[in-house]
Amino acid sequence: MSESLRIALAQLDLLVGDVQGNLSRVVETARAARQSHRADLTLFPELTLSGYPPEDLLFHRGFQHQIETALEQVRREVPSGCLVVGYPEYTRFGIYNSAALISEGLVCALHRKAELPNYKVFDEKRYFHAGSQPTVVQCNGFRLGLLICEDIWEPQPAQLALAEGAELLLVINASPYERYRQREREAVVRTRIADVGLPLVYVNMVGGQDELIFDGNSFVMDAGGQVVMRAPPFQEGVYCVDFRRENGKVSPVPGEVAPELSEEASVYSALVLGVRDYVNKHGFPGVVMGLSGGVDSALTLAIAVDALGADRVQAVMMPSRYTSRMSLEDAAEEARSLAVRYRVLSIESMFEATLATLAGEFAGRPADATEENIQSRCRMLLLMGLSNKTGRMLLTTGNKSEMAVGYATLYGDMAGGFAPIKDCSKLLVYRLAAYRNGLGRVIPQRVIDRAPSAELRPGQKDSDSLPAYEVLDPILEAFIEEDLSVDELAARGFDRATVGRVLDLVKRNEYKRRQAPPGVRVSRRAFGRDWRYPITNGYRR
Repeated sequence: MSESLRIALAQLDLLVGDVQGNLSRVVETARAARQSHRADLTLFPELTLSGYPPEDLLFHRGFQHQIETALEQVRREVPSGCLVVGYPEYTRFGIYNSAALISEGLVCALHRKAELPNYKVFDEKRYFHAGSQPTVVQCNGFRLGLLICEDIWEPQPAQLALAEGAELLLVINASPYERYRQREREAVVRTRIADVGLPLVYVNMVGGQDELIFDGNSFVMDAGGQVVMRAPPFQEGVYCVDFRRENGKVSPVPGEVAPELSEEASVYSALVLGVRDYVNKHGFPGVVMGLSGGVDSALTLAIAVDALGADRVQAVMMPSRYTSRMSLEDAAEEARSLAVRYRVLSIESMFEATLATLAGEFAGRPADATEENIQSRCRMLLLMGLSNKTGRMLLTTGNKSEMAVGYATLYGDMAGGFAPIKDCSKLLVYRLAAYRNGLGRVIPQRVIDRAPSAELRPGQKDSDSLPAYEVLDPILEAFIEEDLSVDELAARGFDRATVGRVLDLVKRNEYKRRQAPPGVRVSRRAFGRDWRYPITNGYRR
């Protein structure tokens, strides 16, 4: 029986539906791990061949055929060494979320995921049947218990693997990013290790898939629950770990432990990765966006440039009669600092022409938010025109606080293909702006310091329409992420009337959010796939 085992953790950025491309990555990586890293076993993420989450592609018979063909190709094209690869397994009983151990060109074992998550962004019970049996396999003389993602969040799968003789647990994952998620993963794994007393290898995918970000952060824990290796977050790579058997016990050889990022660094990295992958995986040549002189668009511009490079980003300032000189100066400074293509296109003539056309219809009615929204929609026409003509995707710049209470214009500033900071509260936006400036100042300090304003009427400030963000954002977080009631929020010290007003705004603006572009998910609950409030409902708080 061998006394050593080298495992390569393949932390890869895969593309949902690109079965042939994902197959090529598996073959290339497995060969390199064997030849360059002398790995005995290469461990790939959950649903490697399909990408995660494949959603209703799973029901397409052509997709099924591609998956089955790809698994056979892996077997043929990696004839030496061992690998574990995730894939959707089609049977006459249904589809399973499975992992195949392929050794010396043969499929030696299959593990079917036993615990199917059906909460937050997960919808696996719609697609998969649950497995029921533990899977313990041999590689290089080591007895390995195979688990898939959610299997490690419940006690039984690891305990069953131990009972079947496992001496080391391998977990393949597609675990999406959210703030503090890595701490939670490691805490859960530490609890499982305390249950079974076995070391564990955890490999996670990396990359952006629509709203979801996968942050990697693959790691290894010893039987005492100590992290002895952690891969860098938000980076592709192959990371190796050695195991030794001494006195009948298997232990990992300590390796490099990547440090935990600060909250701001972690979120910012997720936003950059999300924009890069969304734009590149869709094949856009670049992006175009409006630059207002405010902090939201300034942060979005910095994210776009860090994700794509300055040559792929076009920024447009679209002033009206209400745009301040400060905003014009600051937007120009932001564009210069980041070296992007920049244009100033006034909306004044469009605004005047629209008002003139509607003058008869508006006669006798006082000016209100209608005129403000027309300005926003004029800007949308210019930006969408540039997007259509150049092929660049339009980025929107709205934040979560605005999206929650509807402080945004439908078919105006909400229009676009992707919303990078859609899940970032206004207070988090300020923190991220300060963080980005700490890497090299690109946002003028007065943009961060000034009172926020949409500049759609004289002297306008956000505080004219909304509670201060220091009050608004904690209320929104407690309601959206914790589902607290008015009574519970009031018990935390918030003014009951303010809470009621905010929650009414959230409820009333669901129809807007349903028409908003996707954006990067960074919180425990984002507007999108894990927020499913009915547009039409009679609920009263």
